[in-house]
Amino acid sequence: MDYAIAVIDIGMTNKKVSFFDDRLNLLEAAHRTFPPVRVDGIETHDLAGMEEWFLEELSRYADRFPVKAVAVTAHGATAVCVDEQGEPCVPCVYYTHEPGPAFHREFFERFGDPLDLQRRTGTAEFKALINLGKGLYFVKQRFPEGWARTKWILSYPQYWGYRLTGRIGAEWTYLGCHTYLWDFLAGEYSEVARSMGILPLLPREIRRPWDSLGTVSEVVSDRTGLAPNTIVTLGIHDSNASLLPYFVTERVGDFVLNSTGTWCVLMNPTDRYRMEEEELGKVVFYNISAMDTPIKTAIFRGGAEYEAYRELISRYAALDEDPDFIPMDYVDFLRRSDTFILPELIPGSGQFPGSPPGIVEGGRWFPYEEIVRGGRVPPVLREGKRAYTALTVSLVLQTLVALRRIGLRKGQKVFIEGGFRRNQAYCLLLSSALPDHPVYLSDLTEATSFGAAMTGRMALTGSGIEELSGDTSIRYTELEKHDVPGLKEYEQAWLDLIAQHTEKER
Repeated sequence: MDYAIAVIDIGMTNKKVSFFDDRLNLLEAAHRTFPPVRVDGIETHDLAGMEEWFLEELSRYADRFPVKAVAVTAHGATAVCVDEQGEPCVPCVYYTHEPGPAFHREFFERFGDPLDLQRRTGTAEFKALINLGKGLYFVKQRFPEGWARTKWILSYPQYWGYRLTGRIGAEWTYLGCHTYLWDFLAGEYSEVARSMGILPLLPREIRRPWDSLGTVSEVVSDRTGLAPNTIVTLGIHDSNASLLPYFVTERVGDFVLNSTGTWCVLMNPTDRYRMEEEELGKVVFYNISAMDTPIKTAIFRGGAEYEAYRELISRYAALDEDPDFIPMDYVDFLRRSDTFILPELIPGSGQFPGSPPGIVEGGRWFPYEEIVRGGRVPPVLREGKRAYTALTVSLVLQTLVALRRIGLRKGQKVFIEGGFRRNQAYCLLLSSALPDHPVYLSDLTEATSFGAAMTGRMALTGSGIEELSGDTSIRYTELEKHDVPGLKEYEQAWLDLIAQHTEKER
């Protein structure tokens, strides 16, 4: 190979360092998780620990692979405040932190009506700090001394690029991802950013994700063994990175990507930005693709809900392996229609804001928090296969709602990417629930890292995305469909229960 590309891929759960050759073949990959660091009782990211590990992994492979580019991709809703010396000066708070209803009210009283903001910034209202604008407003209030020392506010991928190069930058895939900081109609930083007083702290030039931010600093070169002329890309939001390979092989408007993980992110590339009036107030928003085009998007924390309920199923039923998909098990479960898992574990994080999480079985309500505490436990959790079936159905129904909200059109292809691609029951049930749509799995095992590697190659060669088609060979497997009667009727009962319990919470 003529050169290799290193990718730093920062998921909310897993952090990865991967290496690709000049034909975008995966060579090596290392994974690690980092527990949160608590500051004043708040979970924050272990930036120092992560940086040490990233540099160690780059150093480990610098002699084996001729790395000429480092590409960075990271999860959303996160930024780092750095001081004059380039050091973080404010704790990097987890976006899952919930500051409470008074904070959210204050934010909108200060910066504008949530529906008006959604119309202009393409941003749906989330609870916790899943909107980056809210996250910045929170740390400004909570850590005023550190905030006062802030020289730059850097989006998460660009923070890591800064640590590697010493240079600042900004790109549109991160700024345009449910942040409240980007005005889609004006094509510039939003009035929220202006009113918050952070415009002087944000990089002014906004560039392409595959542009070179700069070369590695002397310190990084000495520490890792990377050549001083190793370039670092500007960086890209992780969902947009996972979407990038499909822009090479598919036409815009022909497909929807269901990128799964801690978050399930449903993305429908479109040719224009437009928030319909009936979509305002719903968890529908827009991303900006690597090519600066709009992507209609809906999300929910599918992977997080899966892990939480699988832990309960293992605890109460000792079911450690996911059962295979047996259609008749699902037909029988749907026909009984007496057991329902309702979202959302983090309120306001998905398609049903206000819905209290828990299980309804035989007409009885079992709140999730009570189950976790070991209080009343629904009988279904002691029946491993049936509990797993209920969980799979709930995740598929949340996916179907999200697909409809981003405008899935008859005949559009649906691709499943990420962690759920290994979940046979989820994939086959979703395919069966979409009789008018071909549903595919790809052979990409690390789509986000692969997409980031594409930006590294583009930075090195100066090529556009259309020129990568010869090196982007993705094999697709179309999923079979099964007759699963009763799903529509079950879904309506599930939706009715969500509405009832949401109303009780108000």
